[in-house]
Amino acid sequence: MTTVLAIESSCDETAVAVYDGQLRAHALHSQTDLHAAYGGVVPELAARDHLARMTGLLDDACRQAGIAPADLDAVAYTAGPGLAGALLVGAATAAGIATAFGLPLLPVHHMEAHLLAPMLDPDDPPAFPFVALLVSGGHTMLVDVTAPGRYALLGESLDDAVGEAFDKTAALLGLPYPGGPHLARLAERGDPARFRLPRPLLDRDDLDFSFSGLKTAVRVLCDKQERLDDTTRADVARAFEEACVDVLAGKCRRALAHTGHERLVVAGGVSANRRLRERLHADAEAGGHRVHLPPPAFCTDNAAMVAYTGWLRRFDPPGAVADVRARWPLASLTPPEATHA
Repeated sequence: MTTVLAIESSCDETAVAVYDGQLRAHALHSQTDLHAAYGGVVPELAARDHLARMTGLLDDACRQAGIAPADLDAVAYTAGPGLAGALLVGAATAAGIATAFGLPLLPVHHMEAHLLAPMLDPDDPPAFPFVALLVSGGHTMLVDVTAPGRYALLGESLDDAVGEAFDKTAALLGLPYPGGPHLARLAERGDPARFRLPRPLLDRDDLDFSFSGLKTAVRVLCDKQERLDDTTRADVARAFEEACVDVLAGKCRRALAHTGHERLVVAGGVSANRRLRERLHADAEAGGHRVHLPPPAFCTDNAAMVAYTGWLRRFDPPGAVADVRARWPLASLTPPEATHA
């Protein structure tokens, strides 16, 4: 049995997990309160907080799992993409543990880990092949997944990621950081029939996305209102959310038809959005396909998905070099070079 300890520090969550075929431990600290006063993540503060929290989280995860570092078989860490200083804290910590105990050091691509997060569902993990929709603050993409490490990019955002658009729209509406969840809660009170916003690129046959213009459309709509009271703000939020959900769901249906796959996997922070989940489940029931979403705790950044991805590397042949680029061969991304102890 291979026991993997994993570290996630790509942005504003510090997390450590232990996985050995089952998730044995998961410890996480969110920096949301730290960055809220600035309206977004401050990279230097993020890196310093990762450093301050790391030792305690490592102790917590080992205690949960009932193991000591000497019991580990490998150490995985998020190698990118992410904030440079934040990533450095996780990489240095992982390298130190791996060097001290003579363990393999496994760099993991952040988006590959998100893609595989639904595999952590103990009751209904998806089977290969499938279409993956990755929706986060930094990425929106559709990927054809035929096996672990075998991915083909189907489409991606040409400008803003959908999570970025949520956050920027929330700021336009005067909502606090982090904006996406606040906007979703405000939208629950909105009237879906009052306003209608564009559905960017939904009428095109390709599988690319664009959300920058949608954000601009929200600004224009707000400027036209005589009063931007609470009711109007809720109605605008609902119109924005409906437009995003329509685009994401429509592109997913097209990707499934294009690939012939019968399973859709959705991951990343925006996969926690209730309206998106409801729409995708309704589409699956109507279309005869299946949809898999990670447990809510694993939608946002976490170390459990990094641990699982690293654990899959036990299938690598002896002496194989774990190259991040080989694991994520998508031309649109430039993963960092692998680091080895």
